[in-house]
Amino acid sequence: MKNDIHDLGLVLDSKVKLVLIESWEERRVLETLTGLAVRRGLSLFTWSITEGLRRGDIAGEAFAEGSSHEPEAALRLIKADPQASLYVMCDLHPFLDNPKLVRLLKEVAMADGAHAPTLVLVSHACRLPPEVQRYAARFNLALPGEDELLAIVREEAARWSERNRNRRVRTDNRTLQQVVKNLRGMSHAEARLLARNLICDDGAITQEDLPELNKAKFELLDLDGVLSYEHDTARFADVGGLANLKRWLGERQRIFFAGEGVDIPKGVLLVGVQGSGKSLAAKAVAGLWGLPLLRLDFGCLYNKFFGETERNLREALALAEQMSPCVLWVDEIEKGLASGDQDGGVSQRVLGTLLTWMAERKSSVFMVATANVIDRLPPELVRKGRFDELFFVDLPEVEIRAEIFRIHLQRRELDSSAFDLAQLAAASEGFSGAEIEQVVVSALYAAQAQQQAVDTGTLLHGIQATAPLSVIMAERLAELRAWARGRTVSAN
Repeated sequence: MKNDIHDLGLVLDSKVKLVLIESWEERRVLETLTGLAVRRGLSLFTWSITEGLRRGDIAGEAFAEGSSHEPEAALRLIKADPQASLYVMCDLHPFLDNPKLVRLLKEVAMADGAHAPTLVLVSHACRLPPEVQRYAARFNLALPGEDELLAIVREEAARWSERNRNRRVRTDNRTLQQVVKNLRGMSHAEARLLARNLICDDGAITQEDLPELNKAKFELLDLDGVLSYEHDTARFADVGGLANLKRWLGERQRIFFAGEGVDIPKGVLLVGVQGSGKSLAAKAVAGLWGLPLLRLDFGCLYNKFFGETERNLREALALAEQMSPCVLWVDEIEKGLASGDQDGGVSQRVLGTLLTWMAERKSSVFMVATANVIDRLPPELVRKGRFDELFFVDLPEVEIRAEIFRIHLQRRELDSSAFDLAQLAAASEGFSGAEIEQVVVSALYAAQAQQQAVDTGTLLHGIQATAPLSVIMAERLAELRAWARGRTVSAN
């Protein structure tokens, strides 16, 4: 809090008369402002719609001069104060569509002289009217560092211990450090709440608690569906093939978690045939590295109002940075960034926002983008340097097809050793991983309908009854392979 008081004092020294603080921690903001007023010998007044204007703090003595519950009356009293007092108005934002209020705010903000009062607006979110915005200064409370977060976790552990006959909270140093890293970007109150919930159920902090911690953190930061938290992150053991991609990720995992220097891995672009496992591979990156997986949905991103789409993207990317370290998954990126001028330039502005973030970000956000139609992507995105590497995910070879059959059979509690995997792999030439999975699912339905067990023959019949995408769209696949040759690295 000492640093916040010092930094806020510098804002007051700049003679700005209107300050905006957006924070969910109203109590902490008021404590900070009270400390500042005490240090500077300033009179402090607070206002809320329920309590009106009061001296000292919300629980203090009410103003004597008439009713100050109405925002307009309170602002007139503030404007008339001849002293350099400090006023704090909590949750004024719902009233900022009133022209009289806006004008009064502007007059308070434009007041000149050493004895004019300073007004601080405090709210969880507040958008000032344009005519007032340029007169105001924004201030953000400092977020806790790792040392403070560790202290918060230990304080909550000590409180749990006191309530439970001095039993110690069970954990290990590695898990504790991961919890601290995952709490980064949270306010003091939010970090304390998450730490308390982490400990209270069983008095332990374990690796199994980390996914729930990430989920709870995301819910506190939720952004109206533009980003979604993916709970099911696949293990790479459940992904057939992709040997080169697995090796590449393994080599960079340690550097990514170190989070130092300018060469932190930024992300990959996975290009390939539909159903070849690109999306599953994106999920598996998060599973392999033990990170939360966020999915950016371009369908929810776009908004009919001018400028709102770009703002949604900026807020989504800022949220991803608050969740760092994490994996940001953008599925079928070409659908959101396809070049063209049929949308009034929105996709071009979105592309510019995304490229700027990709070039300038310093946080540990590893971006995994997938694309099916590469020629629809703008060249600025696919050039070297935007992503660390471009991988081409082709149809699986015969050995990989056998492995995919084994994975999907075992996932459905079928003994893969009872099937002729080599014969199935040979018969499924040109099948993608998704098509192989569908063959297994169809065979299960057919066997249940006939009241028989699934066997190799049932699967072979399903293969023969399926026309794979490589046959239906053979020309498109040939063009994609020709483009990828020499431009990308094989993921297999």
